[in-house]
Amino acid sequence: MLHYEMISHTTEETLKLAERLAIFLRPGDVLTLQGDLGAGKTTFTKGLGTGLGVKRTINSPTFTIVKEYNGELPLYHMDVYRLEESDEDIGFDEYFAGDGITVVEWPQFIETFLPDNRLDIYLSRISDQERKIDFHPKGASFERICEELLG
Repeated sequence: MLHYEMISHTTEETLKLAERLAIFLRPGDVLTLQGDLGAGKTTFTKGLGTGLGVKRTINSPTFTIVKEYNGELPLYHMDVYRLEESDEDIGFDEYFAGDGITVVEWPQFIETFLPDNRLDIYLSRISDQERKIDFHPKGASFERICEELLG
């Protein structure tokens, strides 16, 4: 399986990387973000939002599960941590096949609902500022995006 890796040395670098990624995304694209608490999942989503023209402040949807933001394309930000040990479908297909970009934090808790074609992103904390970011594209369109962005 193809994967791409980079080291982000600052929060600003992480934001800029995600902002550049947003340029390549199309309606219905799904990204998953995995990493421990403090790894930078919400920071990455903030950068995506900036790239999509979102004006509102993006923060973690921990207590609401899904937050929707308007930009050039809608951004659906999911934190499905609270769905661990649940098989509840909150209408995932409507988001995944919708007119926006969906970002899923803690995707392992809804694996059976995730589309096959997606971009899985793993964030690991190296130090207070540095993060290792691994991109695992699933599908030809995401392979092309990763090659353009990181190749």
